[in-house]
Amino acid sequence: PPPPPSASSPPHRLGEMYSSGRGGRAKDSASSSELRSDEEYSWIPWFCSLKGNEFFCEVEDSYVQDSFNLTGLNSIISYYDNALDLILDIESRDDMLSDDQQEMLENDAETLFGLIHARFILTSRGLQRMLVKYREKHFGVCPNVLCRDQAVLPIGLSDHLNEESVKLYCPKCEDVYEPQKSRHEHIDGAFFGRTFPHLFFLTYPELKPKSLTEKYVPKVFGYKVHKSAFKKSLAAQEKAMKDKAKAKQLRR
Repeated sequence: PPPPPSASSPPHRLGEMYSSGRGGRAKDSASSSELRSDEEYSWIPWFCSLKGNEFFCEVEDSYVQDSFNLTGLNSIISYYDNALDLILDIESRDDMLSDDQQEMLENDAETLFGLIHARFILTSRGLQRMLVKYREKHFGVCPNVLCRDQAVLPIGLSDHLNEESVKLYCPKCEDVYEPQKSRHEHIDGAFFGRTFPHLFFLTYPELKPKSLTEKYVPKVFGYKVHKSAFKKSLAAQEKAMKDKAKAKQLRR
């Protein structure tokens, strides 16, 4: 029998995507453990082409098939074997699963792929694929206007699942931001990890822009606002309120 469902579901669920996008993953062969060769039905390109998954690059099948690259992941994913078969388009006997179990399997396949993806993008081949997406600004640009549309990279603030959603790292102001599109808000940051953007610029140092030196300066009527101005303004406001309260008590 299949293992029990995962204790915690990933933040980005795929149930509706599977049923609508791939026709419920209809089987085109009765043979178990048959590898599909038709690129049109390959899981990885299909998954990466879904709206909202633009941050992911296509992980090579050869990388996924190497068990060394997957070390330790079987202890994290409940439906590990079935999920791996799903990713690699290997027909397995998942027709015996209930609807709830099938949904958990699909979610586990996404989580497993995300964790594999986090490892793959730290390899030379993975970095090259992310380089193409970076140059084409698939991840967007920095929202800081002083960075002037500097391209950003996805980053996780944690390497552990279900702790932080994916953020965007700007190499110019060296700060992190929330994704600008809501469809990216629920992607787990562990699918990219904390190391990726920094290793990326160590690998391609010529792409690292100079750190932002320009800073926005607040002004009132053309004059620079002194750092102590807000503190003094607050103190004056509090004093005025106290004086008003005292005057009110004296009138009584």
